Amino acid sequence: MSIFSAMTIASTGMSAERLRSDVIADNIANASTTRTTEGGPFRRSRVVLRPRTEGAYWRSPFLPEGMDNGGGTGVRVVEVQKDFVSKNRLVYDPTHPDAIKSGPQEGYVEMPNVDIVTEMVDMIAATRAYEANASIIEGSKAMFQRALDIGGVNR
Repeated sequence: MSIFSAMTIASTGMSAERLRSDVIADNIANASTTRTTEGGPFRRSRVVLRPRTEGAYWRSPFLPEGMDNGGGTGVRVVEVQKDFVSKNRLVYDPTHPDAIKSGPQEGYVEMPNVDIVTEMVDMIAATRAYEANASIIEGSKAMFQRALDIGGVNR
C-alpha cells in the first residue's frame, strides 16, 4: 500500500458521490415531468456503486493471510439505473394534456415515481459522504505536511 492510498480511495468516493448528487438533482428537477423522449413519465434514476477490486473481495479478521485482500482500493460507478420497479403516482387532473383519455383511469395523469423527501434524504447522505471523503484527503495532506516538517524538508 502506497502513502497515497488513502487519498486515492477517498478521491474515488468523492467522484462517485458527486455523480450521485448530480443524478439526485436530475430526479428532483424532473419530479413533475409527465412526458419524456422514451415515452411516458420520467423514471427515477439511481447510481449503482461497486468496489474497484477485480474478482471476489474478502475482508475478515478470521480469514487466512493468503485470502485477505487487505485494504480497499475505492469504489467505481457500475451504472445509472432507471427505477422501473416502483409505481408511478396517479393524479386526477382531466385538464392536463397528458391525462388518460379513456378507461377506468380517465382523467388521471401518470406522474413520475420521484419522492422529493426520499431524494432529499439521499442528497444529504451523498453530501455527507462527499464531505467525509474530503476530510480524509485534508487529513492525509496534513499528515504528509507534518512528516515533511519532522524530516526537516521544509526548513
